[in-house]
Amino acid sequence: MTELTHLTLAEARDLLAKGETSARELTAAHVKAIEGAGELNALITQTPEKALTMADASDERRRKGEVGAMEGLPIAIKDLFCTEGVLTTAGSHILDGFKPNYESSVTANLWDAGAVMLGKLNMDEFAMGSANITSYYGNVRNPWTPEGADKPLVPGGSSGGSAAVVAARVAMAATGTDTGGSIRQPASFCGIVGLKPTYGRCSRWGIVAFASSLDQAGPMTRSVRDAAIMLGAMAGHDPKDSTSVNVPVPDYEAALTGDIRGLRIGVPAEYRMEGMPEEIERLWQEGITWLKAAGAEIVDISLPHTKYALPTYYIVAPAEASSNLARYDGVRYGLRVEGESLDEMYENTRGEGFGAEVKRRVLIGTYVLSAGYYDAYYNKARQVRTLILQDFQDAYQKVDAILTPTAPSAAFAVGENMDDPVQMYLNDIFTVPVNLAGLPGISVPAGLSAGGLPLGLQIIGRAFDEETLLRVAGVLEEAAGFDALPPFCGKGA
Repeated sequence: MTELTHLTLAEARDLLAKGETSARELTAAHVKAIEGAGELNALITQTPEKALTMADASDERRRKGEVGAMEGLPIAIKDLFCTEGVLTTAGSHILDGFKPNYESSVTANLWDAGAVMLGKLNMDEFAMGSANITSYYGNVRNPWTPEGADKPLVPGGSSGGSAAVVAARVAMAATGTDTGGSIRQPASFCGIVGLKPTYGRCSRWGIVAFASSLDQAGPMTRSVRDAAIMLGAMAGHDPKDSTSVNVPVPDYEAALTGDIRGLRIGVPAEYRMEGMPEEIERLWQEGITWLKAAGAEIVDISLPHTKYALPTYYIVAPAEASSNLARYDGVRYGLRVEGESLDEMYENTRGEGFGAEVKRRVLIGTYVLSAGYYDAYYNKARQVRTLILQDFQDAYQKVDAILTPTAPSAAFAVGENMDDPVQMYLNDIFTVPVNLAGLPGISVPAGLSAGGLPLGLQIIGRAFDEETLLRVAGVLEEAAGFDALPPFCGKGA
């Protein structure tokens, strides 16, 4: 039998159904794997006792014939999701000691479906970053870092801890959030599947906010089928979230028919960026060939406002962040650094509690929302965002899905680009337009770079058409046949 920590969600579900393993056995194996994965620095908080208690409760439910969609499956949670009674930090010093007395809607849905929580995952502070190097708790190490490498590789961000534990076979799956690519880019860097659903598909209630009109929760898994299973458990309308959309949640797993004959797949000219590595272009062409061989029709399309997506995002997202992060003042919860006056206490708390990247984005956001600049920057960005959405809507008159690279490179070393925020922001160049348009996107591991590191391809779908997205992704996954394991797994993890 495959080692328990190397099973997919679907495989583990089938073994549990046959009685060939138990939730407790599965969970204990993953708790042990976490204990041996300290060098990855992927978890902020481990919850082994809670996990085993949840596993025992799952086994008891199964004995009674009560089986949820994620029954007994051990997963880990990005530390942006509030978890009742469990430390929730958003990777920031300013939330020291914060243990919510409530559960986020997404995690509540997962527990209702029978999932088991292994712990809370490291991440870029307040989800601001593309490399998982801005966390107060230190950087996460990519499990694909070769033995003897001069420097560890970044796992991508902000959901770097999520990607690392899934790739390293430490958790069966993990939650992530995606504001500008924070599920898909780390999925590409770590060789796993990362799905960002349509904006409004999963509730944002109980998720620490970064940019409210862009944030969306999604699954990070080892296979497209697992992503379909987990999204079905996470999604659903939530009256507590005014941006949650009241549409039915389909049977995503049933959408994986393996048949894409007759589907039209768009290839946007604007994603061929100047200076893009040849191996990214080559993999993209390979993906086109695979889908064509499966019976899809390839259609050249144009998304003319793509070049404005990154600057638009870096006005809209910091503007919303500056508003959302105003609530962290040292008064009600988290860190408090005393001062001689209330104003000084605010200043001391925020000065010590926020890291450099968060401060940078709050300052940018405050600037673009200030009198005299609101129209010149923020309003203009909102108008361009509408044009970007219109580009996609025009394209979907001709195609059913769009194929692009996920990221402009493979994972890079910790320390690279740290002194060049603009270069770091370019990591999101292929993913940001999807968030601005509120569309679903998925990254599928499709090959290895010349240096032996994973590379992903991205499929973008119509709003609330995750079924077609997953169907195409399943065919792409089958054609790519990606089965490489990171070097970390050779250590017996």
